[in-house]
Amino acid sequence: MELTGAWHRTAEGAGLAPHGEGYAPSIFARMSGLAATTGAVNLGQGFPDEDGPAEVLAEAAAAITRGENQYPPGRGTRQLREAIATHRLRFTGELVDPDTEVLVTAGATEALAASLLALVGPGDEVVTWEPSYDAYGALIALAGGRQVTVPLGSAEFGLDLDRLRAAVSDRTRVIIVNDPHNPTGTLLDDAARAEIVRLAEKHDVILLTDEVYEHLVFDGRDHTSISTVPGARERTITVSSAGKTFNTTGWKIGWAIAPAALLDAVLTVKQFLTYVNGSPFQPAIAVGLGLPDRVFADAAARLQSRRDLLVTGLREAGFAVTPPAAGYFAIADAAPLGYRDAEALCDELPRLAGVVGIPVTAFVGRENRAPYRSLIRFAFCKRPEVIEAAVDGLTRLPPGPDGR
Repeated sequence: MELTGAWHRTAEGAGLAPHGEGYAPSIFARMSGLAATTGAVNLGQGFPDEDGPAEVLAEAAAAITRGENQYPPGRGTRQLREAIATHRLRFTGELVDPDTEVLVTAGATEALAASLLALVGPGDEVVTWEPSYDAYGALIALAGGRQVTVPLGSAEFGLDLDRLRAAVSDRTRVIIVNDPHNPTGTLLDDAARAEIVRLAEKHDVILLTDEVYEHLVFDGRDHTSISTVPGARERTITVSSAGKTFNTTGWKIGWAIAPAALLDAVLTVKQFLTYVNGSPFQPAIAVGLGLPDRVFADAAARLQSRRDLLVTGLREAGFAVTPPAAGYFAIADAAPLGYRDAEALCDELPRLAGVVGIPVTAFVGRENRAPYRSLIRFAFCKRPEVIEAAVDGLTRLPPGPDGR
């Protein structure tokens, strides 16, 4: 596959919207600000309220003391790139070259941004599922591309393969594969992964995968990276990060894994974004990626117990909930309580229940919001007592204006 056209773009031709026109503070910033000003329990934004493994924290402190506080290499430290490659082999069986196929980034978001800015030109189409993480649409627009969405169901949130086939064409440059999925917590099945790869091969499409919740999968399920599907590896950029796995979201250590030619295109743009980042945190994450299997299993089990705590509480409060298979979030339907407008309810939840959530319509284009109007995303990556306090408030939510 040749890297032509937009694939060789530099920062000068990246198609950025002038002065950020048309952009406003994100829903997460607004709702977190509301939590701060009201003292409400913040189940809106997905950040943990506990620190990660002691070995990881200790190595960061040691790295600072050792003086690892200046610019690291542009691709990331050798230690971390090797740890990422070893981690990849250990959990997926995929062999990658740490020198040419691994790039350390400022979180997964920078990896996604650099990839889209490098690979997408004006008018190119990028297919995403919907609801989708809100950064996708903004980054596609910054690259000058056009977002084409495939709506998920509003109950089980399954991927409709007929709708996917209708969305992908020869105009498609990239399919963003978010698995495990944010905000719904669903996982792709084998049939969906195979069809995505088939369509990518047919239309010469790049697969950009967002796998930041790869280790936070519940109920005995396993996550399968789409790059391991036959035919996918040579056209896939796999993005992940340490923040969700190790409760270090503020460190912003992420990475991209891809064939050398693809990754070189991404690096061309990445060097004009953050350039490099997180020097003392890189050896710490290298330590984390090498921790025993039980550490990863325990992290998922701990989060699963908190998912169950929140889901049980939401159901007792009267919400309809489908337990997520992975991730940080549960989707609750407020319609049974008489609230059919989740956006309006979320604005009032801090006053009514002392809780902040995010309306699922924040993850959906304006024209497609109707099926999701009554849905709210709540985070369960919090201490049990915080979840219990939120549930206590939600059980006191008065009946809504639309009747039960």
